[in-house]
Amino acid sequence: MPLQPHSRRTSGGATAAAAMAASRRPGRRCGAAGAAGSGSPHAGRELRGDASFRRSPPRTDSRGATSWTEAIAGASVGFPCCGPGTRGPRLLAMAPLSTRVLFQRGRPKSDRLGKIRSLDLSGLNLLSEDLDLNLLGRLKQLQELDLSDNQLETLPADLGLPHLHVLHCANNQLSDVTPLCQFPQLEELSLEGNPFLTVSDSLKITFLLPELRKFNGKDVSTIRSKAENLNRELTTRVATHWRKFMAALSREEKAKAQANFVKSAVRNVRYGPVSLSEFTQWRVRMISEELVASGGTHAREADMPEGPHKATATQEPRARPVALRRPGDIPLSLSPQKRVCTSPLAPVEGSLVGSDSSQLEPLHFLQCHSKNNSPSDLRTQLWACAFEPAWDEGQAGATSQTVATCGGEAVCVIDCQTGIVLHKYKVPGEEFFSVAWTTLTVVTQTGHKKRWNVLAAAGLRGLVRLLHVQAGFCCGLIRGHKKAIATLCFSPTHETHLFTASYDKRIILWDIGTPNQDYEFQASHLLTLDTTSTPLRLCPVAPCPDTYLLAGCEGGCCCWDVRLDQPQKRRVCEVEFVFSEGSEASGQRVDGLAFVNEDVVASKGSSLGTICLWSWSQTWQGRGSQPTVAVVVLARLQWSPTILAYFSLSTCPDKGLVLCGDEQGSVWIYDVRPLLAQRSPPQAALQAPTQILKWPQPQALGQTVTKTMVNTVVANPTFTYLTALTDSNIVAIWRRGEP
Repeated sequence: MPLQPHSRRTSGGATAAAAMAASRRPGRRCGAAGAAGSGSPHAGRELRGDASFRRSPPRTDSRGATSWTEAIAGASVGFPCCGPGTRGPRLLAMAPLSTRVLFQRGRPKSDRLGKIRSLDLSGLNLLSEDLDLNLLGRLKQLQELDLSDNQLETLPADLGLPHLHVLHCANNQLSDVTPLCQFPQLEELSLEGNPFLTVSDSLKITFLLPELRKFNGKDVSTIRSKAENLNRELTTRVATHWRKFMAALSREEKAKAQANFVKSAVRNVRYGPVSLSEFTQWRVRMISEELVASGGTHAREADMPEGPHKATATQEPRARPVALRRPGDIPLSLSPQKRVCTSPLAPVEGSLVGSDSSQLEPLHFLQCHSKNNSPSDLRTQLWACAFEPAWDEGQAGATSQTVATCGGEAVCVIDCQTGIVLHKYKVPGEEFFSVAWTTLTVVTQTGHKKRWNVLAAAGLRGLVRLLHVQAGFCCGLIRGHKKAIATLCFSPTHETHLFTASYDKRIILWDIGTPNQDYEFQASHLLTLDTTSTPLRLCPVAPCPDTYLLAGCEGGCCCWDVRLDQPQKRRVCEVEFVFSEGSEASGQRVDGLAFVNEDVVASKGSSLGTICLWSWSQTWQGRGSQPTVAVVVLARLQWSPTILAYFSLSTCPDKGLVLCGDEQGSVWIYDVRPLLAQRSPPQAALQAPTQILKWPQPQALGQTVTKTMVNTVVANPTFTYLTALTDSNIVAIWRRGEP
């Protein structure tokens, strides 16, 4: 399977500043514990101080590629970062537009509005109601209009500008692009700096404006191609849904039920990442309405093989390729015997996911974190990934297929289904070690409530960057640690509470707050937790996340009281957990830690080749007032006998799964529900994994990548997609097939 170097497509113009040389884990080679720079997972990285944080607009290079400094790049709409002074309340009251203003700002100079071809109305603090339709409707020959740097929340539905070819609406408050359909001749459009517009809106534009050539200063062909790919798949799915919907109806019922089909299609037809759900639902509604209007003719046409169609930009040579669905570019080529290998050991009773015996199939293998966008980079280490929270969490079975990954100087947001790199965020000289998601509710200037998925990313420089991924900008920066941040996580109960753990041997609890009208965060420091060794993993205690925090550290597993109603704002470890009896029980590194359910904890690192399952409630009940307590072990899982460390485990609580990678590129999967259901005392023998996914050996630059370390493995809640990150700059994605 050839690798898919998406990073060459998403930020090709970026020039990396003197980035630190990435070293191969020296701590792994000797198996010794230590702080950063010795036995830590991020060894060999010497801190170089705090770099200044720049918020600069996108730059377009000679190839048309947009590069960002401290900004999201890639297939996003491409909005610039919002900083102090960028946007604010309306300071000046703007009088209604007058004929005099139009004559002053129009070109060419004329005494008749009908002769003006170019009009600059930027920077006037205009509101939507200030756009006088009767006055602007007299500009019959207007071809270029600049409405940038105003306070427009929407464009009037009928501006009456039939010959408009260029429209600039940057730095406004627009939240809907559908009024743009009134400009069918539009060839150039700018919408940067409208924070409520999303990637979905950029795709809508390609259907609303058939003549559009440039969008935000870039050729629109890449966005149009992506939209067409999605549209073809949606059309096929709507046609399939039509046949199923109509098959169950009688002839009399069919005539009455067509109106209900549109609602049914919008509710049931799904495709693509959650971040594009607004676009896909919008297109499904349009396709369904066309289908109903045709009486099902379009459904029959959808079954026919596609003939030659109008050439698009994807069929023409272009200077900069973009992140499209990679399997269409390079076919997947794995031999069947390398796809999935079950464990040679005796499997635990029960199948991988209940009665579902479906297999995990390799889907995408991406090189999207390459240093300097080099396709030959197989050394950048990838450290952490996290699936985006589902937007409709109240819907049964709601889940996400969008995953954030970090490593080297980049954070990438990937759609697991298509393999598209939706966004890419790069900071030259940084090395990202951890990412975490939260969903915030914010109130706009107009009083509307918005739900934002915000991504926190941190690493070598000791800074936390808060990324508004959907709109495409960095909207906050937290400086709280003097050394690198090893890991971070959000509270499961307080959406604004963020824990950060650093090599300065401190864990800090922050309240990041909600962004203000300038879309900036003002974080407040709530607690400081002191550690005696470097914290590697953070885990709020599942049954009481507002009371206790667990941390896996270089020196063991520790617990802190994190209740905010206590007076002390700086606290030491309350109890240390040990995993075996004896004087040598403490001081053992714990580099994997996660709750399997409300009571059972999975941890790794305390003994070679073993993952331990232990009970939080039973352990805590037996603690008394002792500062050290032995955990109540429920089972021990057999894992790789390697002496190397820093392979992070994860869990999929909804499915009762424990996941972990190893030094050979394999993924170990354990269905622990049968073990937890046993009422008898724990068995002394190690429990074998339910399944082991062997490394599929993809190809890069004509060479087979035969061996790699899988640093972390994470699955989405429904265990539909599994993502593994490696030491060799490879993001590996598996998909669970239908049973």
